[in-house]
Amino acid sequence: MTIMHLKPFPGRYIPWLLCIALSLFFLQDILVVQLPRLSVDSLEALFESFMPGALDWSMLLLFSGLALLGLHDVRQTRHAILRNYPVSGHIRFVFEKFRPEIRQYLIESDRDKVPFSYQQRVLVYRRAKNLPATQAFGSIIDPYQTGYEWLMQSLAPIPHPDPATLRVMVGGADCTQPYSLSIFNISAMSYGSLSANAIMALNKGAHMGGFAHDTGEGSVSAFHERHGGDLIWEIGSGYFGCRTKEGRFDPERFAEVAARPQIKMIEIKLSQGAKPAHGGVLPAAKITPEIARTRGIPMDKDCISPADHSAFKTPLELLQFIQKLRRLSNGKPVGFKLCIGRMTEWFALVKAMLASGIRPDFIVVDGSEGGTGAAPVEFADHIGMPLRDALRLVHASLVGAGLRDEIRIGASGKIISAFDIMRVCALGADWANSARGFMFALGCIQSRTCDTNRCPTGVATQDSSRQQALDPADKGVRVANFHRNTIMGVCELLGATGLTHTRQVTPSRILVRGISGRPENLAHALLNLRKGDLLGEEAAAKLDQYVPGLGIAWQHADPTVWHETKKFNN
Repeated sequence: MTIMHLKPFPGRYIPWLLCIALSLFFLQDILVVQLPRLSVDSLEALFESFMPGALDWSMLLLFSGLALLGLHDVRQTRHAILRNYPVSGHIRFVFEKFRPEIRQYLIESDRDKVPFSYQQRVLVYRRAKNLPATQAFGSIIDPYQTGYEWLMQSLAPIPHPDPATLRVMVGGADCTQPYSLSIFNISAMSYGSLSANAIMALNKGAHMGGFAHDTGEGSVSAFHERHGGDLIWEIGSGYFGCRTKEGRFDPERFAEVAARPQIKMIEIKLSQGAKPAHGGVLPAAKITPEIARTRGIPMDKDCISPADHSAFKTPLELLQFIQKLRRLSNGKPVGFKLCIGRMTEWFALVKAMLASGIRPDFIVVDGSEGGTGAAPVEFADHIGMPLRDALRLVHASLVGAGLRDEIRIGASGKIISAFDIMRVCALGADWANSARGFMFALGCIQSRTCDTNRCPTGVATQDSSRQQALDPADKGVRVANFHRNTIMGVCELLGATGLTHTRQVTPSRILVRGISGRPENLAHALLNLRKGDLLGEEAAAKLDQYVPGLGIAWQHADPTVWHETKKFNN
């Protein structure tokens, strides 16, 4: 006798079958009880006779809809979960959709940095709203954890310096229109990535607070110019705002735009921290008439931003291009922004400065922790040098080459608080830029939907209905408040340490808890070079003391090429 083994009933179908059963139950109740009672004498009578059974009708529609949804689930082939779990499988997708919000509002701790902690965001919100940014009952940071940093205060603190004095003059010997720049400014964010209202609010805040607003590579739009705030015009590989129809650099168009009094500095974007060495595409469907006018592109074609520049191909050619832009802009400060990658290429730039005698007026070091509206995961997570390492490399090598006194350095990458500014100044920066910090001041809630055009606060969207929620007049004041209160925080830290300006902050002022648990001077873990160290025969040996192989990178760096893969591959 053969015993038949019956497969157990798949319990995962129970929610769907329950929906079918309930829909049949309510259908039977309606057919047997409700329909005979319906009166068709008049609309009023029909309504009165329908109302007692309205709940049954509602339940019928609900459960029959779910039953049909389950039928669709088992027939479709796109989602395996829905085929195995009809109806109930949708719960997973609902929670997945709201996972960021659930984590941010219910699970996230005050110190979880994804990528900014709740505590960091609240600091910006309170400063932007001009509320006290104080903290009760002590710090929630464990001061004995590895990597904890603290600033060494003085036993003889001095009065806080005047915030108006915390500026840096940018412009070298070849610059005839130097610019007095705040130590804290708005980092590059393009119109197109941000909404028109967000751009207007940022520029209004910059005008009110006397600091600079970087345009991003999307060029100078009418919204940048609405409130008259100082601008740093960023020029990327697409040469938006100064390009020919073929996408090449247009000197005449550049000179026309650069002559505007509102533009104070010109910044060539070599790479950005969030996606270094990666271009971009703005689909034709997202190009509005105003974006097309601003960038100088047609509306019926995708807007391509190449990974590399066509105006120069070598370090020496880059410096010649800088000299050309300085001349075309009638002597305004010209520099470049980069995220450090291959160190031979950075050293090649330094050697090109020495060989040509041409100096950029400034260099902005963008760390790999920087943000963007959309970047490939691998680029955002694993490409580019983090800010602190890159900033120290740039500062120390310029010192070693005897060039540091002629070139100013800016820093960008997750800079939010006054201590963040003090830290990058200790590492060698003259000023700090912040992008996401000022986005928080606009009302950004870190929903991380910048690439979907569905920003809930109207900051990073071109949806006209969504950006109506952002009032430029109100948010512009908040941008100015955030800047002013953060600068005041810097002044308080300077006074506490007995200093009068951020240029006096050195790495020796900061201690960090090492892996052993003992405090270490931040300067001990940094590349330190004296003026002229890279100009002698011992240059490679001095670099190797910091990182083995760094000296070889210096030896093989060639100012006439970006890289020589046959000779060296660092």
